Amino acid sequence: MARAIRRAPSRLLFVVGTSLFAAYVGLGTGSSSAQQEVARNDPQHQRAPRKPDAAAPSDSTSTADAKPTRRSQTAVSGPYYVDFRARTAASYGHAFVWFGKTSERQVEVAGLHPKGDMLPYVIGHLTWVPAETGASYGDLDEQYLTASYRVYLSEADAKKVFSYIKHLQATSPVWNAETTNCTSFIGRIASFMGLETPFHIMLPEDYVNQLKALNGGRRMVRLASYR
Repeated sequence: MARAIRRAPSRLLFVVGTSLFAAYVGLGTGSSSAQQEVARNDPQHQRAPRKPDAAAPSDSTSTADAKPTRRSQTAVSGPYYVDFRARTAASYGHAFVWFGKTSERQVEVAGLHPKGDMLPYVIGHLTWVPAETGASYGDLDEQYLTASYRVYLSEADAKKVFSYIKHLQATSPVWNAETTNCTSFIGRIASFMGLETPFHIMLPEDYVNQLKALNGGRRMVRLASYR
């Protein structure tokens, strides 16, 4: 979790960060990074677009303790899954994956985001900054979800995909808003699984929805023999 930071600098840096984003959008380039580490007292973060009456999320992001509410599955196509997800944030959202076994409530989370408070996020629009690849604030809270595309895997394929996700987490030390960002991170996972992927410079919600559309909403994934 992010360390608490003083309110005035946080708001100032937030203005700077969102101004940078507006500049990118105005130029037609956009960006798909996520700023999830904001001061909890910032009312901008407490409001979740589309869910104005949602309760504040839990303070913990531990995947070991988290038991997120799952939507009912009427036709599960495999015992394991990877769920490509997007959520709201104080800026323009975050993309990440849930992965695990359908019969278990516990999930694992992987997603690329800046390490630290607001300042690394702002600097990350100009250069590379240190990154983290685990769960970030809000990843386990359904009220912030804006898009989801879940695909299922056999046990044999899941072992390969989950191993790749953990390898990607261990070898992704930096974050940058335009290059090594959250959508490019989940896109590499999708590509490994044999899915068609959109260009990564896209809002997280749009990226996940286009990922689903490009693949016809397919529910079951079978890895190529060479994986």
